[in-house]
This record gives sequence, structure tokens and C-alpha cells, in this order.
Amino acid sequence: MQLYILSKKNQITIISGLLILFGFFSHFILNNLFLSEWSLIIASIFGVAPIAIQAFQALKVRVISIDILVTIAVIGAFLIQNYEESAIVTFLFLFGHFLEQRTLNQTRSAIKELTDMAPESALRQVSDGEFEEVEVDDVDEGDILLVKTGAKVPVDGTVLVGEGHINEASITGESVPTNKGVDSEVFAGTILENGTLQIRADRVGEDTTFGKIIELVEEAQDSKSEAERFIDRFSKYYTPAVLVISILVWVISRDVELAITVLVLGCPGALVIGVPVSNVAGIGNGARNGVLLKGSEVIHDFSRVDTVVFDKTGTLTIGNPEVAEIANYSDNQKAVFGYLASVERESDHPLGKAILDYIGNTTYSPVEETQVVKGGGIIAKVNGHRIVIGNVALMEQENIILNKEAQKDIKEFEKNGNSLVLTAVDGSLEILIGIRDQIRPGVKKDLQALKKLGVKNLVVLSGDNQGTVNLVAKELGLTEAHGHMLPEDKSSYIAKLQKEGQIVAFVGDGVNDSPSLALSDIGIAMGSGTDVAIETSDVVLMNSDFSRLPHALGLTKATARNMKQNILIAVGVVLILLFSVFFSDWMNMSIGMLVHEGSILVVIFNGMRLLKYQLQGVKN
Repeated sequence: MQLYILSKKNQITIISGLLILFGFFSHFILNNLFLSEWSLIIASIFGVAPIAIQAFQALKVRVISIDILVTIAVIGAFLIQNYEESAIVTFLFLFGHFLEQRTLNQTRSAIKELTDMAPESALRQVSDGEFEEVEVDDVDEGDILLVKTGAKVPVDGTVLVGEGHINEASITGESVPTNKGVDSEVFAGTILENGTLQIRADRVGEDTTFGKIIELVEEAQDSKSEAERFIDRFSKYYTPAVLVISILVWVISRDVELAITVLVLGCPGALVIGVPVSNVAGIGNGARNGVLLKGSEVIHDFSRVDTVVFDKTGTLTIGNPEVAEIANYSDNQKAVFGYLASVERESDHPLGKAILDYIGNTTYSPVEETQVVKGGGIIAKVNGHRIVIGNVALMEQENIILNKEAQKDIKEFEKNGNSLVLTAVDGSLEILIGIRDQIRPGVKKDLQALKKLGVKNLVVLSGDNQGTVNLVAKELGLTEAHGHMLPEDKSSYIAKLQKEGQIVAFVGDGVNDSPSLALSDIGIAMGSGTDVAIETSDVVLMNSDFSRLPHALGLTKATARNMKQNILIAVGVVLILLFSVFFSDWMNMSIGMLVHEGSILVVIFNGMRLLKYQLQGVKN
């Protein structure tokens, strides 16, 4: 019976409201006091039933809840035959609860949108080469799947056949379609807007990027910040205190109505709900904008960060080396490029790939007698010529003369932060190439945005040489730059900053960054980084979109402000109501309940503003 009544709470609210309207109609229009009184009595009984059941359930677990305060207040008003007050209070309490649930569901809409995006089925290739529809849970790694136009990609995988444009908003927060072709990586939950793809399932179920997003966001919702834990403890003692105060008021004043009114006005509803709704809305906004915030505690800590430490490669830079400078000492550069490309295409070194990308189409020749010099480079024969490709040490080892012009260029290239690749043909230096990782587009603007948001120190820690790190720091306007740092050196430096009283966030993407991500006050992982980095971090920037970082910091600051605003609103309203009941003539139980429920809605709507938060002046 109790469950049935609680399940019909919304219907009871409607019936109670209609009875109250009929009661006032009978009183003021029909002048029938008997009909009016009984309408209000029935409305009171109907309205208090679900509230009393919830109060009883709370008492069974030894909790004095808001429902208990309201139930006692309504029963007291009923006993002193103030049926108008008892009916209105129950209706307002129930109607307020209805509006709270409705608006709270909206704050969770971002999370619901994520779960609704989860694919439910897939077209899997069977033994005869045809494709059959199966539940997505039945898909195994290695299965070949077909994705048609308009369908959701069911797993994380690699494109084997076909080409198309995919909307990856569910992963990156960016709705601009991304072109996918053979060997491209695709993610579960994204939508193929046009084309047809056959993909190999690489990660399935909860192991997909999308599955991890949902899991992380759901965990974040369930976590509680320090402010929420304080409010939980506060409410545990505050609610019984209100009950005791109301009894004391009755004992001293012998005014039952005054005591009942104190019960109603002292309810801490807005205080209890204000902080959680801010957190849920903030986490929801982040999820829709490519930022995963792993819990309420993360929001609190991130909002106070004053120092941000960056790894260089793959974070401030793209992580894809490119030819930046070149010095030519040859009379036949085209031929030398052909020899160089012929040797480098047999190598898997990242610098070799950068060189091949730079040279482009050329004439390749057979390569013979290849010798790899560890830590130096490659020596080979091409078309009868002895080709030496490598660093300065290899050139000196092979007795290749570096004239003054070459020495000057080498110093200049090193000063500019380049990795050097020298090419000699038959004992003569022909080409000097400077290769360096390129800074991410827009990073400088994003770092300036971080400064505007209150970050005082921007530090880069890298295992690269100091010259390269200094160049990046100078170009981006960083506070400090430290090179030649091993993973343990980075962790030690972060610990040093923390001992100095700085609140440190670390941004990285690799396995070697995991200790620093775990040690820092806030660990921020680039979404395309390793699983270890993502698991040990507090914040994930999906798709490695650096521009999400200022949005994330701005969002946490806005969320922290929103929490404080809601606490101030909740406490302020209670104090004003209690002051009014003792020092004014206009305050009564009905008005108090109306204001009380109104304050709950105010803090909810204030929290919901975070769902639309965008950092002004920065691309999101």
C-alpha cells in the first residue's frame, strides 16, 4: 500500500490542488463554509499521506528528514483546525518535489543523452561473407562489422574497406564530421553520416572509448565533494535541531501555530540539493563538450589550481615531427634527395618518416649493404655511392669534413631546437636537415586564456634537449622550461611545487606521464593518450583537443562559484524566513512553505545555468 501511494504522488498532488481550488471556490463564490472546510480537510489527508510514509521510512533508519518536519507541521495545523494551512503546505511540498524532480532530470539530460547514444546492435560478417544483425554485446574483438549511412558505429575499430564522414560529437564534443578511410580509427557511439564502412572490432563493450566515457561520467555523478559531505553532516544535525527549536518555541510561547511555522520554515531543502545540482550540471556540460571531469572533488580542486605543468611532446606539440629547416650544400639536390629517400623508406625511425613526407615524390634506387649505427644513423650504398645519414657524431666518426658554413648552420639549427639529420655522399656533406615537433595550432591563445582564468605559473617538463624545450617555452610564453627530465624527475619537480604551497595540475598523454598524473593535485590526460594515462588522470580532454583545457578550467571555476551561490541562497532564505516569523506580522506557514519551495527551485535553476556554460572568447 505504501509503495502504491508513493507511486501515485503526482496524481495525489493534482487531486490535492483541485480540492484546494474547490474549497476556495466554495468559500468565496458559493459561500458554503461546510463544503469548503471538508474540501480542505480531504486535501490535507490526501496530501500528507505520501509525505508521512516517507517520514516513517526515514525514522525506520533513524534519520530525521524534512518529511518528518512537514508531517508534524501538517498534523499540528490539522489539530488546531487550521485546515487551510495544512492543505496548502502539503500541496506546496508535493508540487515543489514534482518541480524539483522535473528540473533535476533536465540537469542529468547530458548523461542521458550519452547513454541513449550507446549502440544496441551491429551487422556482423558470418562464415558465408554475408552480414547479420546481432546484439552489440555479442560482438567479439576481431569481428568484421558493416556500418551503413546513418548508423552508429558499434565498437572501437579500424576501417578495412570504404570511406565516409563520421560525426564524433559523442567522443570529442565537436560536431564537424571527420573523414574516415582505410586504416582510420573509428569509435563506438559515433554516427556515420554518409558512406559505407567495413571495420575490424578492436575494442568492444565497456572497453570502448564511449563505454569508458559513460562509466567515468556515471562514477563522477556518484562521487561527493568536500562541500557535499559537509552539508550531509550538517543536515544530519541541523534537521533534529529545528525540531528541538520548534518544541522550545512552543514551550516558551505556548503558541502551537508559531512552533509549527518554525518547523516548516527551518527545512534545509535548498541547502541539501544546491551543491549536488551544481556538480551534476557541471559534469554534464563537460561531457557534452569533450571534457570528462571525474567527480565533484575534482571540480573543487581544479577550480583552485594556480600552476599548470605540461609534458611537451603530444601535449604542447602535435607529437608528429616535421622538417622545419634545411641547408643545401649540393649541386644536385634532387639526386641527393633520391638517395636519402631510398635509404629512409627502409627505416621505421620517426625522423625518417618526417624526411620522406618532406621530400614527397622522387626517384628511388636500390639500397645495398645497409649498416645501422646505433645512436648515430645509417650507412648504405645507393647506385654505387656511399651514403652516410645521421647525426654530427656519425659524420665525425666517418671523417666527413664539416666546413665553417656547415658548423655555423648546425649551431643555428640546434639553437632553434631541431633534431639534426646530416647526409653525406661519397665522403662529402651535401644536406643538413633540421626536424622538430610542431606546436599545436592555437595553443598560445589557449595558454593566455588559462592566465586570464587565474593560472599564475605555466611550466613545461620534457625529456627532450634543453634547447628544444626553451624554444617551445619562449614561443608560448611559459613561466619555466626544464629539459632532459626522466619520469621520476618530473614527479620530483611536481612534489617540490606542492611543498611550496602551489596547487598543481599536470597535463600529459603517455605512459611515462602516469606517475606525474597520479601525484599532481589534478591530473589531466589528453584523450588520444594511453589507457594508463587516462585511468590515472582526474580530467580527460577527449580527442586530445587542447582548446578544451581552458573550457574545463573555466567550467570548474563557474561550478565552484555556483555551489557557493546556492549555499548562500539556501542559508539566506532560511534566516530571512525565521527572522520574519519572529519579527513580522505577515509571515505564516503557507507563505513560508511557498518561499521555501521557491528557494529550492531557485538553486536548481541556478545550477542548470551551467549546462549552457561556454568560456567567452575561446573556441570550444
